[in-house]
Amino acid sequence: MMKIINGGVTASRGFEAAAAKAQIKYQDRTDMALVYSEAPCVAAGTFTTNVVKAAPVKWDQEIVKNSEKVHAVVINSGIANACTGAEGYGYCEQTAQAAERLLSIPVSSVLVASTGVIGMQLPIDRIRDGVALLVNAKSDTEEAGLEAAKAIMTTDTKPKYAAAQVEIGGKTVTVGGMCKGSGMIHPNMCTMLSFVTTDAAITKEMLQKVLSEDIKDTYNMVSVDGDTSTNDTVLLLANGMAENPVIDKEDENYKAFKEALNYVNTELAKKIAGDGEGATCLFEVKVVGAESKEQAVTLSKSVITSSLTKAAIYGHDANWGRILCAMGYSGALFDPDRMDLYFESAAGKLKIIEDGVSTGYSEELATKILSEEHVTAIADLKMGEAEATAWGCDLTHEYVNINADYRS
Repeated sequence: MMKIINGGVTASRGFEAAAAKAQIKYQDRTDMALVYSEAPCVAAGTFTTNVVKAAPVKWDQEIVKNSEKVHAVVINSGIANACTGAEGYGYCEQTAQAAERLLSIPVSSVLVASTGVIGMQLPIDRIRDGVALLVNAKSDTEEAGLEAAKAIMTTDTKPKYAAAQVEIGGKTVTVGGMCKGSGMIHPNMCTMLSFVTTDAAITKEMLQKVLSEDIKDTYNMVSVDGDTSTNDTVLLLANGMAENPVIDKEDENYKAFKEALNYVNTELAKKIAGDGEGATCLFEVKVVGAESKEQAVTLSKSVITSSLTKAAIYGHDANWGRILCAMGYSGALFDPDRMDLYFESAAGKLKIIEDGVSTGYSEELATKILSEEHVTAIADLKMGEAEATAWGCDLTHEYVNINADYRS
C-alpha cells in the first residue's frame, strides 16, 4: 500500500539538496539548486517536443542516453540558456566541470537545467561560484529539499514538491520530487522542470519505461497557456539504496513503484496547473464514459486549453456552451446529444446539462461552486469505460500583466 509522506527530492535515501544565491538574474532570492546522490544513480528523462531546444536539454539528452551513472543535477533560474548557440552549450559543460571538481565525480555524471529568459547567455563565473556555494550547503534534510524547490522558481508563487513510499520485496521504497512551472505551459512537456529522486533498485531500461509511460497521464495533461517551452525537462534518478529486489521487468514490483511515481508526478503536475501565471484556481477536466483513452485525452485537453472556457472559469460563469464548443472542435468524435456535464468543487456538485440539454440549474449555486480554488468539470460521454483527466487554470488579467513585463 502506498503511503503519502512529507518531503521532496531529499525524501529518498542518499539524496542531498541545496540552494544558493548566485545573483544570475534575481538579486533578492536564491536562484541555483543542487540535487546530489551519494551513490551513483541510473537516470531517465523526458524532454520538450519543441524543435527549438535549450542547451541544457541537449546536454541532458546526451547524458541520459549515454552515461551509465549519474550523481548530480545543477539547476539555475532566471536565464534559460536557450537560443545561445555553441557558447551556451559550452556553459553546460563548464557547469558540469565545476561540479566534477568540487564533488569528485565524472563530468558525464552531471546533469544541468535552466529556466528563465530565452536568448541571454549565462554569467558563467557566477554559475561556477554558485556551484561551490551549493556543494558547501548540501544536506539531506527536508528543509534543504524545500529550499532547492524555492530556488528553481521563476514566476511561480510557491514551491512545488511531493513524496510517497511503497513496500517492494519487504523494503521501503521512497519517491520524492520537486518541480517548477507557471507560464509557457502546454501538453507534451511544458516550461516546467521536474526532478524526481528514488532509492529504488531498478534497471535503467525499466526506469525510462516507467517514466515515459507515466508522463502521458501527468505532465502531458497540463496546460496553462498553450505555449510549449524550449526547456521542458523531467529527470528521474534512482540510486538503489532501498536495497529492494531489482525491478527489471513489468511485474508486481514494477506496478508498485509506478503507483508511487504516478502519485508524485500527478501532484507536481496539479501544482503546476494550479499555480499558472495570474491564476486564481486549478481547473480540472475529467472526461469519463469515453469510447477510448485517446478520445478522452483529446477532449479533456481541448477544454483545458480553451481561452474562452478559462476566462469563464475566472469569471465564475457556468458558460457550459464554451466547453461543448471546445469539445466539438477537438477532432474527437462524440455525440453531444448524449453527454452529461457536471461542475464540482468543495462547495458541491451540480449537473449542468443532461443529454446535451441544460438542466435548468441554479446559476447562484453554479457560481458558488465555480468560486472555489479547485474547480472540476466532468463530462460523461456515455459511450464506454475509458477516461482521462487534464489540468489547467483560469485565464486572468494578471496573466497578461506578468507576460507583458517578463523580461524587465
